[in-house]
Amino acid sequence: MACLERVPSVPGMPEGKTLERAHSNQEVQRVPPSRRLIVVANRLPVSAYRDPEGKWQLQVSAGGLVSALMGVAHFQTKWIGWPGVYVEAGPERDALTSALHGEGYAPVYLDQKMVDLHYNGFCNSVLWQLFHYVPLNIDSKLSETRTLQFQWAAHQMVNRIFGDAVMQHYQEGDIIWVQDYHLMLLPAVLKERRPNMKVGFFLHTPFPSSEIYRTLPVREELLRSVLRADLIGFHTYDYARHFVSACTRILGLEATPEGVEDDGSLTHVAAFPIGIDPDRFTAALGAPEVRANVAQLLNRYAGRKVMLGVDRLDMIKGIPQKLLAFEKFLEEHPEWCDRVLLVQIAVPSRTDVPEYQRLRSMVHEVVGRINGRYGTLTHVPIYHLDRQLSFHELVALYAITDVALVTSLRDGMNLVSYEYVACQRDNAGVLVLSEFAGAAQSLGAGALLVNPWNVSDLAAAIGYALRMPERERRERHRHNYAHVTVHTAQTWADTFISELDDTAVEAELRTRGVPPPLPVPDVAAAFGSAAGRLLVLGYNATLTPGEEGPGGRTHRPGVVVFSGSEKEVLEEVFAGTRIWLAAENGMLLRPPGATEWVPVIEPPSGEWMDSVSLVFEYFCERTPRSFVEQREHSIVWNYRAADVEFGRLQARDLLQHLISGPISSAPVDVVRVVVFSGSEKEVLEEVFAGTRIWLAAENGMLLRPPGATEWVPVIEPPSGEWMDSVSLVFEYFCERTPRSFVEQREHSIVWNYRAADVEFGRLQARDLLQHLISGPISSAPVDVVRGGRSIEVRPVGVSKGASLEKVLQYMADACDMASVNFVLAAGHFLQRDENLYALVSGETEGGLAPAPAPAPSHAPAPGPAGVGATRPQHHDPGALGPAGHALSPSLAARMGMGGGAAAAPVAPAAVLPAAPSAQDRHRYLASSDAEAGAVRHRTTGEARRQAAHAAHASAPGASTTGGGAPGATGGSVQAFGGHELPFAVPPRHCFTCAVGRGVVSRAAFTLSSSAEVAALLRQLALTNGATMEQLMPVTSLSPTSSGGDGLADSGWLEASARSWSLNPRDEEAMLGRQ
Repeated sequence: MACLERVPSVPGMPEGKTLERAHSNQEVQRVPPSRRLIVVANRLPVSAYRDPEGKWQLQVSAGGLVSALMGVAHFQTKWIGWPGVYVEAGPERDALTSALHGEGYAPVYLDQKMVDLHYNGFCNSVLWQLFHYVPLNIDSKLSETRTLQFQWAAHQMVNRIFGDAVMQHYQEGDIIWVQDYHLMLLPAVLKERRPNMKVGFFLHTPFPSSEIYRTLPVREELLRSVLRADLIGFHTYDYARHFVSACTRILGLEATPEGVEDDGSLTHVAAFPIGIDPDRFTAALGAPEVRANVAQLLNRYAGRKVMLGVDRLDMIKGIPQKLLAFEKFLEEHPEWCDRVLLVQIAVPSRTDVPEYQRLRSMVHEVVGRINGRYGTLTHVPIYHLDRQLSFHELVALYAITDVALVTSLRDGMNLVSYEYVACQRDNAGVLVLSEFAGAAQSLGAGALLVNPWNVSDLAAAIGYALRMPERERRERHRHNYAHVTVHTAQTWADTFISELDDTAVEAELRTRGVPPPLPVPDVAAAFGSAAGRLLVLGYNATLTPGEEGPGGRTHRPGVVVFSGSEKEVLEEVFAGTRIWLAAENGMLLRPPGATEWVPVIEPPSGEWMDSVSLVFEYFCERTPRSFVEQREHSIVWNYRAADVEFGRLQARDLLQHLISGPISSAPVDVVRVVVFSGSEKEVLEEVFAGTRIWLAAENGMLLRPPGATEWVPVIEPPSGEWMDSVSLVFEYFCERTPRSFVEQREHSIVWNYRAADVEFGRLQARDLLQHLISGPISSAPVDVVRGGRSIEVRPVGVSKGASLEKVLQYMADACDMASVNFVLAAGHFLQRDENLYALVSGETEGGLAPAPAPAPSHAPAPGPAGVGATRPQHHDPGALGPAGHALSPSLAARMGMGGGAAAAPVAPAAVLPAAPSAQDRHRYLASSDAEAGAVRHRTTGEARRQAAHAAHASAPGASTTGGGAPGATGGSVQAFGGHELPFAVPPRHCFTCAVGRGVVSRAAFTLSSSAEVAALLRQLALTNGATMEQLMPVTSLSPTSSGGDGLADSGWLEASARSWSLNPRDEEAMLGRQ
């Protein structure tokens, strides 16, 4: 993309204004701007003050950012920032706001307390010091910790206030350019409100090494917020490299040549050396005022070499080191005492801070000592000024200077060096530049680079600069001047914004194949109307938070207590606490600090409660030590204290009485849940203890039905002779890679290095792969799967898709699957495992699997928009399996490897099958009790498969020929491995969803994180009329920095207790169904 057209201007200046306000006497011929640029900085580039008449006047402020942006043109620029003063709301503020708006500035008003906590506190006392390698203050007082918390809270609030200001002025297509460390949280604030907003961020300070940055208490929050920007710019490559290193080492993200990648989302990171407007300085050299000052200074300093230092009086500017080096030079070369003069301009800053007051006293002491020792009655070697010069005075001083000394200990860029070079067009002075200033990477070819901490070398550089031959001086100056005049502020801005435009285009192209967000309301609507449901869920990063890398996880859950108990119990137990309480399975809610309970779900008629209560009382008399809990909206028969075996028999008898009596006319919904994980079976057993769901461990090689204790091998494992040799290699690399470990599973082995150093772990992984390929697996029937921070060796052809095919066959033999017409498959799966999505959706490599013909013209109208919808799929044949290894014939056919033409999608029907009858409920109860045994003994499932055919044929809108799509009105029962799937494929409502992966996927939709999965499952449960007790809030089990696995508010999975709870539309809990 071509750079933008350059037009000299001052950002924010209205049409017809001159550059006089920007210290230039040149009239500007304006060209109408073509684009809007919103520059957001902590301070506006002007200072507001009152004139003698009481009117508000604006004066351009000094500073590197203002100086650099002074030459940015071509844009219709709007500045947003703090005006430097606080005015109470009223006529005075309105007058100031009007004056600022007239010049293109939008003020953000912050009161003094907010400024102290945000600007003076968190920004300058914490971030600025840390970014310049000044360690954080260590104080034993607890009050200091509390102060930091207050400062951080104020910093967050100020960034939100700036976000509000940006949104007030934002128009579609505007470019938002956020400046500096004061607003590092702003990119996230803006992206949360407008995800498609084009946001760039530029840091004008150094970014420290990751070892320094990691000491910041809020290190992760700042990094993640900045990463929401589309483009992040730094002055030098070193700063960009440090930032990327911090993201990889602290957040565990992937570094790429372009920037930082997080599950497919790429943030570009690059170096953009800032510049100045050199024409502004060269033009000022011809101004009469500057000429007069030059003549006066040349006359005053005649016969002496002039050295110049222009710095803020700051600890990082190296002023004491400069003075000590000059003192050493005079000590070693006394003949220069009356032949050289050092003019040091030290602009005061932060005069109320004790550290800066001590620095000022020390500088004055050293200046006095040097002048007292080496001065005479007519000459002193140092002229020291504690004030800021006017623009014309500074240009004149630059012009007559022979040597400029820039001795920063740490500096983002230091534009004084650029300004000096721009004013030395005729004199060709020498620049002595600290290697710790950002400008050293740009002007290193022509400057004398020094280490300011080495006083001896700095003194020697001063002597060499004073004696440098004219030819060398001019050659060095030529290099510097060429760089300054080419890499201007305008070029800097043009390059950054052009790169931002390119980044936005690349992001659009990169995400074009990324599935859209899952339409949760449509999913809930389809779920609520479906006759039978199947949920296929991943475990890692789907029901649990994903790994956050060596720095640990940032998941900090709030506290919500869900209970089936009555509200009086919770009120007594949690008296005095400020947490959310949900009583009676979430029917009643009490916010923190409240005294009243709010009904969450409008309870239906309770006419059924009396008849149910009679049944429960009857069984209380028959079952010693059991009792009934009568609640406001539900009834519980509890037999936890009864004899275990007798209680279980009585519970089964009670269920039969309920189904055939009081609740015989209540609707029942069947939901099957399958959790797939690559973890070993022991992990799933521990996490899902007490739940009645299908568990598939080791990528589906092992299966445990609901209620069972034994695991069944789904895929007959091949010989495991290769495991011992692979294990030896893995153990060897464990010894070589600190904090890596081996997970020895029943049929696979994993080497995990997520806690190891990122760079070293990546190198070791590469070496390990070479050892495996050339050694133990060279002829073994295995696949090597490389994850984000792991390497797994598993039997060839094993994938979640291939395993699910077998799992569904097992499920068909254990329970009735014929009524399934809703399938939700969601997970954070590797690409090779995404054939699971194709399996449930009927997708083929060429489009869709053969399916029935479109519904006839009299078919019902489509359902809710988006329900069961599909989108064009993007396929990677390599994801299906290793080259040369055939998948199962049925799965290959499903993937489109056996031919078959794609057919047009059909709209879903609105009319759904009738609710199951009481006989259906009896049949399900029997099948539920027999599930585990049915899987082990493999009774025939032919009757159920025939029932699936019959159910499909009789379903409204069903047909038997033609084409279909996921989400179509109906589908065909597909044949897999010589068997048919137990339900119509594609089902009427099919939603495949990739979790936490912003990349091209075979799934139709995406969810960004496990938190969204939890919210979805809760919504489905509530849509179905389920209880909060079924949702099993397990936030307290979330992983901590010590590691381990746990559920992240997973939403649907019920922990079985030894009690039966009967609620409105709650036969699921009653029957133990999930």
